[in-house]
Amino acid sequence: MGSASTRPRGCVVTGTSYAIYAPPTAATAVNPLTFTENSTKKTLQGCIKVLVSNFYPTCIKRVLPGMTAIQQRRYASTLDADVVVIGAGPGGYVAAIKAAQLGMKTVCVEKGPTLGGTCLNVGCIPSKSLLNNSHYYHMAHSGDLANRGVVVSNIQLDLNKLMEQKTNVVKALTSGIAGLFKKNKVEWVKGHGKITGKNQVTALKSDGSVESTINAKNILIATGSEVTPFAGIEIDEKQVVSSTGALSLSEVPKRLIVIGAGVIGLELGSVWQRLGSDVTAVEFMPTIGGMGIDGEVSKTMQKVLAKQGLKFKLGTKVTAANKRGNEIVVTVEDAKDSSKKEDLACDVLLVCVGRRPYTQNLGLEDMGIERDEKGRIPVNNRFQTVVPSIYAIGDCIHGPMLAHKAEDEGIITVEGIAGGAVHIDYNCVPSVIYTHPEVGWVGKTEEDLKKEGIDYKVGKFPFMANSRAKTNLETDGFAKVLADSNTDKILGVHMIGPAAGELINEAVLAMEYGASAEDVARVCHAHPTCAEALREAHLAAYFGKPINF
Repeated sequence: MGSASTRPRGCVVTGTSYAIYAPPTAATAVNPLTFTENSTKKTLQGCIKVLVSNFYPTCIKRVLPGMTAIQQRRYASTLDADVVVIGAGPGGYVAAIKAAQLGMKTVCVEKGPTLGGTCLNVGCIPSKSLLNNSHYYHMAHSGDLANRGVVVSNIQLDLNKLMEQKTNVVKALTSGIAGLFKKNKVEWVKGHGKITGKNQVTALKSDGSVESTINAKNILIATGSEVTPFAGIEIDEKQVVSSTGALSLSEVPKRLIVIGAGVIGLELGSVWQRLGSDVTAVEFMPTIGGMGIDGEVSKTMQKVLAKQGLKFKLGTKVTAANKRGNEIVVTVEDAKDSSKKEDLACDVLLVCVGRRPYTQNLGLEDMGIERDEKGRIPVNNRFQTVVPSIYAIGDCIHGPMLAHKAEDEGIITVEGIAGGAVHIDYNCVPSVIYTHPEVGWVGKTEEDLKKEGIDYKVGKFPFMANSRAKTNLETDGFAKVLADSNTDKILGVHMIGPAAGELINEAVLAMEYGASAEDVARVCHAHPTCAEALREAHLAAYFGKPINF
């Protein structure tokens, strides 16, 4: 056999004969366990046990004429859990942590290299970093700071530093989730989660081999969404980019065309316009802001952004985009009259036509779970699919594709699994557009109420009459409250103005608890604050008149 330092290690294979040796740290030589391809299952299990119990990787040395090859093999693991979550975006990771906090053994399967999903890695978080810092640059470069008495000379843009700060924020937050998983004892299994049984998920490696098999009492699908492709336009993430590529451009494009003037298009268009790009947003619809935005707010937003330099082509259809030298030529036509065509040239084309549920290759068909025409997974009011042990939340089911909506669904779903009540009021889910000024809304729009035949009253208050907004020189926009004409119950709140994304949460709280316009109007608000505009709008809805306008 030889000494422990010279004898073979692991499993030595010669022809069809195998031998397993004790680990090299053994004090003395140990006779190997031997077996052949015809050995019994019990013998094979005993050999594997030797390898596993001695904590070293299986090394197989195959002796062939003229050569020796060493191959390392890793056996797939099998785990048991109360809940296995597929996807670690805002909905998935929050659901996993909540499930663990409720005492359930929880596993989260995520194929990405980091946790957090699209939102934290290439969505909500990095875009807000760029929006915030590009605004500071714009204030300095446009002369806004000088108007405030802060004179800055030799203003320069360090785009690399801007991107570095964005990257650091993303790293901090994604690593923070990993820390939360560890703190709450959530096990992260890396791989593509595929449902292989009503109580089983298989985590697959990138090459299709099995990483782990998780047997669980409950399966929660939280796979999120992906960028919707535009027919006939190939995205290379360099010159023709999606929202992902637009977050990491290596230089400011001289001319940028954005296909789509919804939330993502407006936010990213604003970033690059502030940094010096000539930006044109092409939108098929006659208004900007996407679905759910109040018509009056949308019109005001368009005027404000146009004043800042953002250009719009509304009611316009993109029919083609072709590279011509170093530029891209985008062919557009009037949405109502195809004879009215036009070619637009740009250096970078940003495609922002929405997102689609990421629900393919999940094993749904094998479970008898059908998707709707948009690829979404139908669920009941407890977020169960047609298979009671399989649940789905977030972007892959019906409803707005919002991170906070997915978070709420994740929490209440696992609370339901634990035996708690399941309730969510989608009318109380807010939306925010993080341009400058910000836009925020919750509940019904005027258009909704008119269509539904609901008798309502309106209360408005402009930020130009708000003392804090005036001191900050940020007076664009207004707060608008819609309340039931008979009961005074708040039906919707819509804002465009400073910190609208923060202020809208007060309206959400009021609506969640069924408050009336009078309820909010009678709540004392600190002075001077922008939140007073919201109180004044509620006062206008309740009493008919605000105090300060």
